[in-house]
Amino acid sequence: MLVILMEDQILAPGKVCQSCLLADRSGQPRWSQGQLRCGYQVSKLTAQQPEQYECMMGFRIANIE
Repeated sequence: MLVILMEDQILAPGKVCQSCLLADRSGQPRWSQGQLRCGYQVSKLTAQQPEQYECMMGFRIANIE
């Protein structure tokens, strides 16, 4: 499940990505084959952290399973 990480909040991508021009038709991030297509992967600080990405709009997105 993808979530958007803010300073002190975790948001559903639909609340943020709906207005993004890079989102898919349903207002979700372009997630395909385990990769965020509208951003790039950010290196983990620890092995226990989920995979994190930074989208083109500057938001941090985490893949939480």
